[in-house]
Amino acid sequence: MYLSSLTPNSSIYYEDCSELYSYYEAIQMNVTITGYYSFLINSDMKTMDAFIYTNNFNPFDVSKNVLSHGEDSDNQGQFKITAALQTKMIYVVVITTSSRNSTGNFSIQVLGPSYINFSRILNTSLVVQTVYTSKLTANSSRTGLYTFFSKSNMDTYGSIYKDYFNPSNPFENRLLANAFSCNQRQFRFTIALETSVTYILIVTTVYDHVTGAFSISASGPDNVDLKDISSPSVTRIPYSLAVESKHLSKLTTNSQTYSRDCRKSDYYYQTIRMNVVETGYYALSGSSSMGTFGYIYKDDFNPMNPFENLLSQNYRSCSDQDFMFIVYLHTGTKYILVVTTSSPNTTGNFSILTSGPNNIILAPYKQSLTSCFIGQKCQFYKKNIGITLDDILRDEIRPNMTFTDQTILMKINAALTMIMFIGGLINSILSLLTFQSKDLRKVGCGIYLFASSITSILTISMFVVKFWFVVLTQMNLSIRLSVVRGGCVSIEPLLKLCLYVDAWLNACVAIERAILVFKGVNFNKQKSRRIARWIILILPFCIIGSIIHEPIHRELREVNKETNKVDINRWCLTHYSPSLQQYNTIILFFHLIGPCIINLGSALFIIFGSAQQRSTAQTSRTPREHIYNQFSEHKQLLISPIILLILSLPRLSMSMLSECINPSNHRLLFLFGYFISFTPSMLIFIVFVLPSALYRKTFQETFRRPRRLIHP
Repeated sequence: MYLSSLTPNSSIYYEDCSELYSYYEAIQMNVTITGYYSFLINSDMKTMDAFIYTNNFNPFDVSKNVLSHGEDSDNQGQFKITAALQTKMIYVVVITTSSRNSTGNFSIQVLGPSYINFSRILNTSLVVQTVYTSKLTANSSRTGLYTFFSKSNMDTYGSIYKDYFNPSNPFENRLLANAFSCNQRQFRFTIALETSVTYILIVTTVYDHVTGAFSISASGPDNVDLKDISSPSVTRIPYSLAVESKHLSKLTTNSQTYSRDCRKSDYYYQTIRMNVVETGYYALSGSSSMGTFGYIYKDDFNPMNPFENLLSQNYRSCSDQDFMFIVYLHTGTKYILVVTTSSPNTTGNFSILTSGPNNIILAPYKQSLTSCFIGQKCQFYKKNIGITLDDILRDEIRPNMTFTDQTILMKINAALTMIMFIGGLINSILSLLTFQSKDLRKVGCGIYLFASSITSILTISMFVVKFWFVVLTQMNLSIRLSVVRGGCVSIEPLLKLCLYVDAWLNACVAIERAILVFKGVNFNKQKSRRIARWIILILPFCIIGSIIHEPIHRELREVNKETNKVDINRWCLTHYSPSLQQYNTIILFFHLIGPCIINLGSALFIIFGSAQQRSTAQTSRTPREHIYNQFSEHKQLLISPIILLILSLPRLSMSMLSECINPSNHRLLFLFGYFISFTPSMLIFIVFVLPSALYRKTFQETFRRPRRLIHP
């Protein structure tokens, strides 16, 4: 026999769907032999209840794990409860009362196949109840199990959500829902809640158009912070038919298409810009005979990636064949509504209703983002900033055809490339013949120009390699992927290396000439030669270090053509982070603009410096006359850098163009700019040798020397 009592110090719990609490005592039972057992409960309290639980008793969820229940229904102070018990199982008997604040003694007598050992459970949890009326948000201050139930004259339906509640999709984020669990057709559920998490409790009715008062009781290990967050009613306001018919009337075969689910293509769609006048909740619904999908995007819509910037989506909301959703929209934010269909290649009329605290201004929206990406469906890649020869010639080259079957423009480009190569080769050879003279290489200028003659050969050669690599790899798609990938990673960086080295060598020539004017008779030729050799040795490594990021971030992508799933397009792309893209832009300006500015600044320094020296020595002339004479004498020093700067501008501009520019729209213009950017490497002989009397004389002597050997 087990003897005990319920006192005001006993633990309390709340009965199912009740705001009243009762004292209770939980006792664990140890069963030694399996069988049927009868428990005779005696007490001086006339409203006794006894429950037997399997495994454990949870005061926050008293209806869970109940094995058997008995009560003193006749108020005799005695009743019996029977249960089949097994060994190696945990059983808990709970003695309580059905009336509030009842206390007194009780005893438990057991009849069965064996003795049962009773052990009182002392560390039971404290239960706290919170009562509130309204639509609620629930924030728990202690993690644990909480029970929510309603009390109302209406048939209530309760749902609890995590983080937020979306009225247009009542299943989104829903944790639990319940109705008719309590007497009088009320909801009740027990759920585990965590601290620092927002839960939304939605109270509604089982049947529509029913109103009335209600209260909510929440019991658990601590108080629940209940706060009304009900939003104002959303009243539908149909927009004018003129706007609908003009902008939202129909999807036709002329509408744009995309893949809304990244599985099927050819979904017709329209994009509509939504201008929100007042911040608040807005309802948007579609009406059509074809079944429409609705998507809302924030900032912009990218048909190549329909999941980017997606704010909300809906289809067949509440058994309707068209979309309907409620969203919270802010003023000053760009929203794009995309209307499409449930099946591909579907067209038809549709209309849109919007409602909320104020009108939404709907306007057509056209985006041209497809030029910024390559690929189709959701297999896409973002293009990098700048226009390359690959981009210019891609749509002009006919794949899987011989060169004789290519377009006239391609044949002209090939002929022009070879003419530039021959012209550049002749220019470089003539420059090499000039600066091989030891007399000219007694100073740094001659060494720089001799090295520049070599780099110009390399530059024009890499230009030819680049052109034919692009043409052949696009004409013949059977070329091994490893070969194409190797060319993608290496050719463009090597071409830039040759261009930059050549430009900086020309800048070094300008700097040395300025130093010569500044030093005058104190100019040290030996030191000049030593510095020139070191610069020629170090300069390529410095440039390689500044552009080493480019081959590292270059990659080859293969994309199936949308019109032909067998054929593929190969794209050589660079992917830079925002910080790396900024660094790449700075390096680009530094290597293309820096040498030109140095050339121009050195030329002006030479002219004004020489004029100042002459005006000091010859006072009979005014400083303006000396400057004019120096301009006339050294005009080639100004003409050369200006020409180099003008010829470098097309390449700089093309390198900075947006990735959304489609070069096929102005292919001739882009080809002209690309080809002309390589002409500085072909003009060393013309720019440096022909304007200089000393260099020209040395070149002539070079040709006269073989004649003297033949005709002494």
